Amino acid sequence: MLRCRKRDLWIAVPFLIMLYVQVHNWITQLPPPAPLELPTDRCKFKIVNDTITALKYNKTFIISSYHDNREQNLTRVIAIVDYKKVEDLYCWFCCSLDGRISIQRAAIAIHPDRVGSILGAAEIVCLEPQICYPKYVAIHSSPKGQAEELPRFEIQNRLPQFPFSAEFTLCLSVMSGNYSNVLQFIQSMEIYKILGAQKVVIYLHNCSQLMEQVLNLYVAEGTVDVIPWPIVSYINFSSFWYSHKDWLYGKATVLNDCIYRNMYRSKYVVLNDIDEIILPIQHPSWGKMISSLVERNPEAGIFVFENNFFPQNVFSSIDDEFDISLWKTVPGTNILQHIYKEPSKLWLRNPRRMIVNPRKVVQTSSSYILRGYSRTLEVPRDIGILYNCRGHHKEETPDRYLIRDTAILRFGKSLVNKVNEVLVKLFVEKSVKTGWNTYLERFARILK
Repeated sequence: MLRCRKRDLWIAVPFLIMLYVQVHNWITQLPPPAPLELPTDRCKFKIVNDTITALKYNKTFIISSYHDNREQNLTRVIAIVDYKKVEDLYCWFCCSLDGRISIQRAAIAIHPDRVGSILGAAEIVCLEPQICYPKYVAIHSSPKGQAEELPRFEIQNRLPQFPFSAEFTLCLSVMSGNYSNVLQFIQSMEIYKILGAQKVVIYLHNCSQLMEQVLNLYVAEGTVDVIPWPIVSYINFSSFWYSHKDWLYGKATVLNDCIYRNMYRSKYVVLNDIDEIILPIQHPSWGKMISSLVERNPEAGIFVFENNFFPQNVFSSIDDEFDISLWKTVPGTNILQHIYKEPSKLWLRNPRRMIVNPRKVVQTSSSYILRGYSRTLEVPRDIGILYNCRGHHKEETPDRYLIRDTAILRFGKSLVNKVNEVLVKLFVEKSVKTGWNTYLERFARILK
């Protein structure tokens, strides 16, 4: 049996210390290991950047794809489908690690609110393969074929961003019908900003030339994101009894896309139409109102507001209260003049609009959540309403039954100042700049 004497220890200990020092110095002098870089493009799909992509051989239109790991490791593709003709679909995943193609059969979740159309919003949902980490997906009607022939879509939301870039993002329905209600749009945009919106997303089908200038101003400001929505280039309604207007130009589809697009960019998403404003009654902003509602209803993440119709053809004079001289040459409706609303019709389900936590939503319609993870709270009318300024049919509600409601005038003074600033930028500064440029051009011609 070996025994270690004290003299041997005195010899071994210094040797071990010297060995440790040498090894440590050798390790610290090594260059740091290179970071692992995943292949970025090892699949041969065709990259698609269009807002709408029509698949071959069936009436399916792809809008965008998103990673969704709230239940399982899924890819959720926002789409429009012909629910009578859609058949099996497959997700072709491009795996980042090794470039292999993994094919998974898709589940097709068709939304029930199709407004009488055979075309409707849908989600094509696939379970992502393990140890794949796909950046792109293609949708095909068969598990067989050539990958090179398939369009591929980037899978967004793979890496959620925190903190949120916005507290409130507003998702508007499709701007269509050569939209030209310039004054009301500017008023709505400015009151959205007063209430707390940092970003407004607009799906643009078409609008007037002046309206396009207004959009460009807000895009340059950083408030508006415009997403082209050329739906009529893909879907022909001439053979159907309903029209694009009946179908609302795919409104349900764009709202679902907007929710997923902003799921990890915004704390809350506001869903309403262009002529609507969710208006707090007791609070100065959406943030204060929602914080108060959450404090009393911590399990709620979906807040629904009842529609209140303010007819455009019933006017009140405000010239003595506000300086609106710049507004008189701008086409459109002045919402501050419309403070009489139709009474609630208890025998009808009044349309609703919502403020939602997007991470609690799976599917939505324009008026209610089809599937989600949170309690829905019907917000009392003394806390918040949906202000909707639109046309009015007297045979529906005679003027004598209209109710005076001045909630919008709470924001009148600040709104007038903000709108005037926009109109100065849009018309006065542009006119001065144009006049100065014209003068310089004439002066240059004289010098020649």
